[in-house]
Amino acid sequence: MANHAGGMAGVTLIRGADLVATPWKNGGGITREVAAFPSPGGGQGAASADFVWRVSVADVAQAGPFSRYDGVDRTLVLLAGAGMLLDELGDAGVASTHVLRQPLDIARFDGATRIDARLVDGATRDFNLMVRRDVAQGELDVWRTGTQQDAPRVLDGDVALLFCAGGAVTVGLAADHAQAVRLDTGDTLCVDGPNALTCTLTGDGAVLAITIRYTR
Repeated sequence: MANHAGGMAGVTLIRGADLVATPWKNGGGITREVAAFPSPGGGQGAASADFVWRVSVADVAQAGPFSRYDGVDRTLVLLAGAGMLLDELGDAGVASTHVLRQPLDIARFDGATRIDARLVDGATRDFNLMVRRDVAQGELDVWRTGTQQDAPRVLDGDVALLFCAGGAVTVGLAADHAQAVRLDTGDTLCVDGPNALTCTLTGDGAVLAITIRYTR
């Protein structure tokens, strides 16, 4: 599934075409795990809740409830489709609604919250970041190429992941552009211990930049 990019230590390239699809328990869609820590065994990572952090891509085929994860912070990004509405349910009904209508719209919520998903017009694809808050913190930013595609950016934290959400992007790490890595839609570059590593993005696309920091 993964390979070391250009021989660079601590840098792993995960191709979207190699991700394994696993059905949801309720039959409402499928999920493809991109990466997780600790790494799951036996190929059952998509169904396991035993993680510190996990990133995945889900295809949502029908409306219905989300699985609940106590103690987990969730970030969801719409990748494709007409959109979805995520209703947070309380004792008196819908307490609030996250509206995702455009690609790269983001919703952040507590994994223990009761969430009911409504599809705007047909199936959607979304990106999911889940982090167990008692042992780690996770941040997600959207980086777009084009207007400032040559401006350097900084990767920090214990783990950084760059997921190509659309288009094609070439990532250059530090000054070593001879080892630049091209990401097509659905590909991910995982960097262990980046420690304020400078990177550049060129091309025409969008990247989800995820930073994980362990708190204990």
